Amino acid sequence: MDKKRIIIGISGASGAPIAVELLKIFKTISEVESHLIYTNGSKKTILQETGYSLEDIEELADVIYDNNNIGASLASGSFKTEGMIIVPCSMKTVAGIATGYSDNLLLRAADVVIKEKRKLVLVTRECPLSQIHLRNMLELANMGAYILPPVLSYYNHPVTIQDATNHIVGKIMDSFGMEYDKFQRWNG
Repeated sequence: MDKKRIIIGISGASGAPIAVELLKIFKTISEVESHLIYTNGSKKTILQETGYSLEDIEELADVIYDNNNIGASLASGSFKTEGMIIVPCSMKTVAGIATGYSDNLLLRAADVVIKEKRKLVLVTRECPLSQIHLRNMLELANMGAYILPPVLSYYNHPVTIQDATNHIVGKIMDSFGMEYDKFQRWNG
C-alpha cells in the first residue's frame, strides 16, 4: 500500500510546539510519509519555543527539503501528495501564498497544492488580525484553503498548554480524515 504523503511546512510565527506534536504523531502512523520544509524564521522559533534542536525536528520527518531548493519534487504538481499543512503559518506566509509570490519552496509547494486542488491547511498565527490579514485569509479560503487558527477551546477543560496543543493537532488531523486519541470531541 502506498503511503499518504503529507507536506508539513513550518514558518516563523509562534506555535512551533504544534508542528512538533504533529510530526511526532505522523511518525507513529505507518500510512503517512511526512515531507518537511521549514523557513529561516522558523529556525529561531523552533529553538525558542520547543527545546528541540533542528536536528531533532528533522528526525521526526520522513523527508526533509531545503526551503531554497525551488526545484525540489514538491515544486511540481506531478509529485502526488494528499496536501499540505503549514503550522504555524505566519501572516508573511499567508500573504505570499495569497498573491502567488512563490520565491521559496514552502510558498511554491503551497501554490502547487492550490493549483492541483489538494488540501491546504493553514494554522494561521497572529493576534489581533488586521484587515490585510483577514483579506488574505479570505482570499485563500475562497481558493479552497482550510484556515485553522490555533484558537483555545474551553469545553474540553484544558489544564496544560499540551492539552491546548493536542486540541489543535486533533483539528488538523480531522481535516485529513485521521483520528488523534488525545483529541476530545464535543459530546453535547
